[in-house]
Amino acid sequence: MSGRREDAHGVSWHLLTGEYPPQPGGVSDHTWQVSEGLARAGCAVHVWAPGERQDTPPPEGITVHRLPEGFGPRGLLRLERELARLPGPKRLLVQYVPHAFGYRAMNVPFALWLARRWGDEVWTFFHEVSFPWGWDRPWRHNVLGAVTRVMAALVMARTDRLFVSTPWWKERLPQPPRRVPIEWLPVPSNLSTRPSPDRVESARASLRTSPDAVLLGHLGTYGEPLVTMLEEALPGLLRRDTRRLAVLTGRGSTRFAERLTGRYPELAGRVHALGGLPGDELAATLKACDVLLQPFPDGLSTRRSSAMAGLGLGVPLVSNAGSATEPLWHGSGALALAPEPTSASIRETAEALLSAPDTWPALGQRGADFYTENFSLTHTLEVLLDRAPARVVEDT
Repeated sequence: MSGRREDAHGVSWHLLTGEYPPQPGGVSDHTWQVSEGLARAGCAVHVWAPGERQDTPPPEGITVHRLPEGFGPRGLLRLERELARLPGPKRLLVQYVPHAFGYRAMNVPFALWLARRWGDEVWTFFHEVSFPWGWDRPWRHNVLGAVTRVMAALVMARTDRLFVSTPWWKERLPQPPRRVPIEWLPVPSNLSTRPSPDRVESARASLRTSPDAVLLGHLGTYGEPLVTMLEEALPGLLRRDTRRLAVLTGRGSTRFAERLTGRYPELAGRVHALGGLPGDELAATLKACDVLLQPFPDGLSTRRSSAMAGLGLGVPLVSNAGSATEPLWHGSGALALAPEPTSASIRETAEALLSAPDTWPALGQRGADFYTENFSLTHTLEVLLDRAPARVVEDT
């Protein structure tokens, strides 16, 4: 292990994930960040992920084990065999998202394998818990919801330490007695918080059509119902001041821009759709914006990486409260938070901020400070390495 160690007990870390670079995805990015951070801290780190062996070497200190069969029965046999060859003690950190482990999100064998895993520590990070179910949903959705709840119960019953990306997931965690408290560990931004100033200036110059242009940015995937909120809020903000330009980033932005300008032809030429950008370019583009508009139907929460990106970059952020919004956002002063998840509330809050440009620098700095203290990768690593406590989600 090249003399690398985690702590006085010599525990090696084993991150089990359904996706890892070059595969795209939020969990892929998160696993990369955490594994790299642990390795920099001197830990022995192994990553277990589906796919074929890659030619590109991983960061120093990380061993990537590819499972060509995924996490199905054959892949689990391979995983069991190769884990047994490695010296212990071992700490398994499961990056849990039901659909990422295959079998159309119903990989019961994987959950059973974890439930029977004794001798090693098992820590589980629930990025997602289970699929929703109810009388108003199709029976196929309810089958999926029931199976994923059973899987979560199996995993949770075996887990030695349990993390959730947002306290909202507590409502979906099964109710049987668990062995450990639920700890809240927000997901950090997957973008650099310090893009090159030259790249930022270059992005700003390419987007502005005049020296006094105001860039109103958005990062997302443009799925319903979020896109409806954006479509109802954005045109009014652009029409209010002709200096304002929309900067849309993320996969689906081109399609949304066409839909928007088709409905509002007068906005043609004032909506920039940039699509999915590489990480460094995306960070520079967002940083070049004057304000970011990030509405969410269920409200801002700590699992929203697009909002985390804006905060981490220190760009003034507009979002909204909702059913999933954690109490720490209210009164934080870190962003302009609309009180309701409605387009009218979001538009009013955004307009108040856009009309007060003298407040932007201070708001951006408060957002960046709030991010560093509560959501940054440094905060995540401090909790995982027991150098700082995580917030415990209280039972109700």
